[in-house]
Amino acid sequence: MTEPNNVCVLVAEIPGADRIAEALEPAEARRALERCMHRIDLAIEAHGGTVERRADARACASFRRGDAAVLAICEMFDRVQSLPPLRGLRMTICVGLHCGTGADDAELGATRLAEVAKPGHALASEAVVTQLSATGRQFVAASASRNPALAGLGWTAFAVARQPAAASTPADKPVEPRVRVRHGQDTLFVDHARPVVLLGRELGNDIVISDPRASRQHARIERRRDGFVLIDQSTNGTFLADDSGKESCIKGAELVLAGSGRIGCGFSANEVERELVFVDIV
Repeated sequence: MTEPNNVCVLVAEIPGADRIAEALEPAEARRALERCMHRIDLAIEAHGGTVERRADARACASFRRGDAAVLAICEMFDRVQSLPPLRGLRMTICVGLHCGTGADDAELGATRLAEVAKPGHALASEAVVTQLSATGRQFVAASASRNPALAGLGWTAFAVARQPAAASTPADKPVEPRVRVRHGQDTLFVDHARPVVLLGRELGNDIVISDPRASRQHARIERRRDGFVLIDQSTNGTFLADDSGKESCIKGAELVLAGSGRIGCGFSANEVERELVFVDIV
């Protein structure tokens, strides 16, 4: 008999939704919740997750790998944290991540972890953590959470951090490289703190490209253990040109970033175009 597939499920919730509804006008409260949920959706999609169920203040998504789910958690926390407060209220989320032998089992476990997680925190079950590679493991606490609410579950769970766990390293250790991303007046960095930068026409992206040739979620720049890559997920392709003008085009593929260059989302990077994105490793 075939063994059931192991399913990795993430549940993200906005705690205190009732309090938000009471503090704001109805239309304003709906917009605040939807804006927060939209950022959660973007983080899930950016890391290959599939939204299985979605409500006004809760999303359930499945992932093929635990590493991708952990990176999605880090990104959704960064995205939600960057939302401006409304009338003094700052949006936050609770997240649970669990692997089970079926979708229902995994979702139930993830839901329980999300319910006991404190606002602004995420918990991953030991079943997830044991499957993580070194890339995902660096975002998980080294020791199990001491949250007393976990005692009733009978599970061991670990906190997921938005940044890699600090390690004791020599003071003279060389600074790790990062990618500087420039577009118009905006400058972002792809590094430990922000391992992914999203490019696209949709307003929820980190870099918003207004050119109609760009897709809603066009491409992303991702930090990996061995370097940085540009990943296309668009209709018209992503173009990368170096300082000499030599250009490469990728479509549904990825390209290693080296040195400096410029990116065209759906158009040649050698065009004189104000929507070009400039990248360099610093």
